Amino acid sequence: MDRPPSVTPQAAARRTRHSGGGFTLIETAMATVIIGVGVVAMVDAQEAFTRSTLWSSHATTGTFLANEIREMARHLSRHDPVTGLWLDGETLRGWGPEAGEVSVNAFDDLDDLDGLVFGEGGNFPGPINAYGEVIPEIGDDGQPITDEDGNVISMVGWRQRVIVEKVSPFDYATTLPRAFFEGASGGWPGRAVGGYPLRVTVIVTYQSGLAPEPIEVSRVSWVVPE
Repeated sequence: MDRPPSVTPQAAARRTRHSGGGFTLIETAMATVIIGVGVVAMVDAQEAFTRSTLWSSHATTGTFLANEIREMARHLSRHDPVTGLWLDGETLRGWGPEAGEVSVNAFDDLDDLDGLVFGEGGNFPGPINAYGEVIPEIGDDGQPITDEDGNVISMVGWRQRVIVEKVSPFDYATTLPRAFFEGASGGWPGRAVGGYPLRVTVIVTYQSGLAPEPIEVSRVSWVVPE
């Protein structure tokens, strides 16, 4: 009967080392890669969630600011209630703020608002609320933030821009020149230069401290019939 070959002590030691429960270098590297991919995915997901939450908050704020201008404009006539809108020869008169209308509360018609910007770098401080008051920046304590002199700081980075356009009474998507009018024809008396609907658009933008330029956050439009 054949006897099994003898095993030297050195071979037995090598077998013992190879059959142990430790990880090889390849297994360790693969585990590191898998964990790293998981961590990166979690970080990306967290960043995406943060961006989504921030944009949702900005969209809500932008819509609020646009509707504040709309609410302020609800009681305004299309054109100045005293002088109206008229043509002096070929020159249009009455569009924009009239003499002496130099403050927000002095504006008494919609065309006064055309082209105005409320906010940093604009025509007036802002953004403003429906009463024409500057909306303050709110601190973590829920109170308005003030500067060293005690003056209230307006919402940082936000601006409201107003565009007022004359539109066709038959197609509100068609913009007409400000001086456009229709003369009498046959039995039709025509339409005066101030007898057209107006489309008002409020564009709200936000610019963070690190952004090179503002981005549009919200846009609200409505039409005031003739």
